[in-house]
Amino acid sequence: MKNEIKQRVAVGMSGGVDSSVAAALLKEQGHEVIGVFMKFWSENIKGKIRENICCSLESSEDARQVCNKLGVPFYVIDMKVPFKKKIVDDFVNEYECGHTPNPCVRCNQYIKFEELWKKLKPMGVDFVATGHYARVETIHELSLPPRALLRAGRDKNKDQSYFLHQIQQKHLKHTLFPLGDYTKPNVRKLAKKYGLSTASKKESQEICFVADGKVGEFLKRYIKFEKGNIVDVGSEDVLGQHEGLPLYTIGQRKGIGLAGGPWYVVQLDKKKNILWVSKDEKDLHSKELIVRSVNWISGEQPKLPLKCKCKIRYRSDFVVATIHELSQGKYRVEFTKPQRAITSGQYCVFYKGEECLGGGVIE
Repeated sequence: MKNEIKQRVAVGMSGGVDSSVAAALLKEQGHEVIGVFMKFWSENIKGKIRENICCSLESSEDARQVCNKLGVPFYVIDMKVPFKKKIVDDFVNEYECGHTPNPCVRCNQYIKFEELWKKLKPMGVDFVATGHYARVETIHELSLPPRALLRAGRDKNKDQSYFLHQIQQKHLKHTLFPLGDYTKPNVRKLAKKYGLSTASKKESQEICFVADGKVGEFLKRYIKFEKGNIVDVGSEDVLGQHEGLPLYTIGQRKGIGLAGGPWYVVQLDKKKNILWVSKDEKDLHSKELIVRSVNWISGEQPKLPLKCKCKIRYRSDFVVATIHELSQGKYRVEFTKPQRAITSGQYCVFYKGEECLGGGVIE
């Protein structure tokens, strides 16, 4: 944002080092910065509130301290209702349908950008900024309105464009990612340089509203689990009983409870309540998938069929694939080589070079 008009920027503050440095960089660049801390839904278990990791009292105080250090206003915004409806309820419903969802993608899509922008726009905010490791590039073309591109972060180990691929063009045009050109070690050095209390704070890898990390126990409080048969895909022999399909995911090897393994989960059959397993890892591989709810970040569908790079989960390697359009807003993604453990409910994300084109939910 160097050499640009100074803007009013609201920074989503989590109480972590990344958002702290994002705010510090923007303040140093001369922008009018305000810190915004979002309060999400926290589970009430028998009258006792279990704190959400992302909006715990500790996180709130850490964010407040950083804002005080930087001399910027600090606001707390209540997001409990939309977070419960859009993120938690969907999370439970997806597991109940036999899928394995990614709540972080939906949180970025619906809460951190869409809902937050609704609340901040009346406050005269020009941009929303976060501590994500990604980049936004604005393209100016003759006779066309400016268009925002989402690009991968410079730090390939921390790039978070995968989690941001569902952001719509209208929101991306008002979004800043100040850390896009930095590496994580550099960010920690900057935090120390600015004297921020979050400089050495550890990151959490858990689902924020499942504070103890026990997803199965969380789901049991909202879903009635039904035991069913575990069946070998090859012989169709019944090998045992599962404890409830939401406890398993495609590619899982541990915790199935079968002797003579290793056994791998290859399919969750919701209609028949069957957990299909195999000893042969080849049964986990597929050369294509179907995606729905696809978001094209540019706002327009590219010319199809399209050859590009894809990721079927955040930590998977890129693979070359061709996207074909099907009916009813669905697409078939055909890979150049079979992919392991394609999982319903996860996201397939499309890239052209460093540009993230968009992506959708795997059926």
